[in-house]
Amino acid sequence: MKKIGLVGGISWVSTMDYYKFINEGVNSKLGGLNFAECIIYSLNFGDIQARGWNNSFDLLQTACESLERSGADGIVLCANTAHLFADELQAITQLPIIHIGVETAKAVKKEGLKKVGLLGTKFTMEMDFYRNKLEEYGLDVLIPEKQETRDYIQYTLKEELGIGFINPQTRDNYISITNELVKRGAECIILGCTEIPMLIGQSDFNIPIFDTTKIHSEAILEFIIS
Repeated sequence: MKKIGLVGGISWVSTMDYYKFINEGVNSKLGGLNFAECIIYSLNFGDIQARGWNNSFDLLQTACESLERSGADGIVLCANTAHLFADELQAITQLPIIHIGVETAKAVKKEGLKKVGLLGTKFTMEMDFYRNKLEEYGLDVLIPEKQETRDYIQYTLKEELGIGFINPQTRDNYISITNELVKRGAECIILGCTEIPMLIGQSDFNIPIFDTTKIHSEAILEFIIS
């Protein structure tokens, strides 16, 4: 098995999901008492919030370099928004970085879908680092039209889901926001923040829902056992 290095803590809540999914996957494939050999560098999310994502490159660089020195064979950024720096980090490390946007695009493309609704942080929805990866696979990307809606998603991701708080009213609001994307023509929805699956999932909708945490974890599993 290959040893995987996880850049986590962004947030710690979803890092637990990665750890769970990866280890369950390895055990399902290999059986017995086999589990993933991995190294977790858990960042302090408060440091990133204090600086802002745009000014946090050096924190992720330090984490990746530490994982490389520790003997990891590949690196995972355990957050969609962290892929703001994925290309830059890939350029300075000798290790492959398994890109969540690329793996999600492959999963959507495999299902023959084209027009996707994207939910995530403001950075993921509004900037091009993530959307470009989807568009490279021929996907048309829709995001919530209103700035206030995108601001609301950002707030709840940081102040509620990022600390593990599940608010039933927020869940209802997310369902309404998603249904608006469907009305605008979305054939499927990408949950482009690793915390969103804590709140909504496939059982809430009649169209395909792509859980990026699970998609990413499955790609990591294939890397580990390849």
